[in-house]
Amino acid sequence: MQDIRTRFAPSPTGYMHVGNLRTALYAYLLAKKQNGKFLLRIEDTDQERYVEGAVDLIYSTLRETGLSWDEGPDIGGPAGPYIQSERMGMYGDYAETLIEKGAAYRCFCDKERLEEVRKLQKASGVPPMYDGHCKRLSTEEIEGNLKNGVPHVIRQKMPSDGTTSFDDLVFGRITVENSTLDDQVLVKADGMPTYNFANVVDDHTMNITYVIRGNEYLSSTPKYNLLYEAFGWEIPAYIHCPPVMKTATEKLSKRNGDASYQDLVAKGYLTGAVLNYIALLGWAPGGENEIFTLDELIAAFDVSGISKSPAIFDNQKLNYINGEWIRRLPPEEFHETALPWMRKTLKKEPFDTVFLAGLLQARCEVLCDIPGQVDFFDALPEYSAGLFVSKKMKTDTQTSLSTLNEILPVLEGVSKWDTQGIHDALFELIEKLGVKNGYVLWPLRIALSGKQFTPGGGIEAAYLLGKEEAVTRVKAGIQKLEKENKDV
Repeated sequence: MQDIRTRFAPSPTGYMHVGNLRTALYAYLLAKKQNGKFLLRIEDTDQERYVEGAVDLIYSTLRETGLSWDEGPDIGGPAGPYIQSERMGMYGDYAETLIEKGAAYRCFCDKERLEEVRKLQKASGVPPMYDGHCKRLSTEEIEGNLKNGVPHVIRQKMPSDGTTSFDDLVFGRITVENSTLDDQVLVKADGMPTYNFANVVDDHTMNITYVIRGNEYLSSTPKYNLLYEAFGWEIPAYIHCPPVMKTATEKLSKRNGDASYQDLVAKGYLTGAVLNYIALLGWAPGGENEIFTLDELIAAFDVSGISKSPAIFDNQKLNYINGEWIRRLPPEEFHETALPWMRKTLKKEPFDTVFLAGLLQARCEVLCDIPGQVDFFDALPEYSAGLFVSKKMKTDTQTSLSTLNEILPVLEGVSKWDTQGIHDALFELIEKLGVKNGYVLWPLRIALSGKQFTPGGGIEAAYLLGKEEAVTRVKAGIQKLEKENKDV
């Protein structure tokens, strides 16, 4: 049985798009599931789009997510070099071989002629493609052009009739009419190979057995296969994945502010959660479980679970998965992870951040939510007396004023200021008043935080604020309610 070899072959043109990372993940999972090899190849033939630092970004993203490559530019391997710009010598030779086999030809058409052909085709309602002019040149004409140094490209010679078919493991059998295939450029006038040509040569010489990529390459695959056949090479298995969409009709786009992997991490999503979610974008594991570590994804991955339908990027689903990952972290690790986010708004020390982290871990979905959840500990925000009104707790401004006046001496009398001491004192008051817990604890929460939603409730907030600050804030709440009720 042939060894499984997959590859991730990004172009260094900027950030790591969610779809790119998913391609890398699927290629990694397939290789590791079969004890095969996962290769990293940098496709940098498009120098105009090259972005400085993008290669380092590719390395760091794959390392952070645990997608370790077995062969690649930095570690080498038997099929190197693994950067296309370092493989330039071979592409010209392979192109010359195709010319000798009659599967390619030299094209001397200049930009002006090509543009004129396109205009005529457009005016005639014909799909724009090369008209094959240079395919009909005589040997003498070709040699004369070469002797005179006329610039030229090398084009693939497509069959004019018949069909080309291939099998895709996601989309099944696909057949196209050869007459619809353009004589694509293989080598540009400057000697640089095009992406489509270098891609085929590299996949063959690196012994890639499975090509995993986005389904936007489905239309190019017949051209690739004709190249394989012209060389007499074995064709790899194809897995074309559906696109990741923002909506049913709109693709994810950095220009539209859609998140890259780096953006998601910066917003407070855990790396493992991002990888877990991206795996589910267009792939169904089967069963009810949706939370997977990387090792669990390897065990569960099967190509048959990849959908043909576009995957919609659902932030709510990502938040849910991230929240599940947060709750599965050891408390010490979550505290360490959450502390920098707490300190974005918490400036006062000392502060029991370990206790606060325990409250946050049970409720937090995304780390970027933390600063806004804990900012009230540093300074009580401006808030409306209307927050004291709650139908659920059966409280209004009048009852809340009365309750805070009852709470104040209770808090002042707590001798041991910890959650248990505060709890016991307040629940003794609740029992004495003969009311439900929320009737007392809701006004306390609002007075202490100025918020309806906080990590923990009034008891936890009181403990974290400290006795002096808690008492001060309850007094301020009383004054606010007195003014509110007086104005009414």
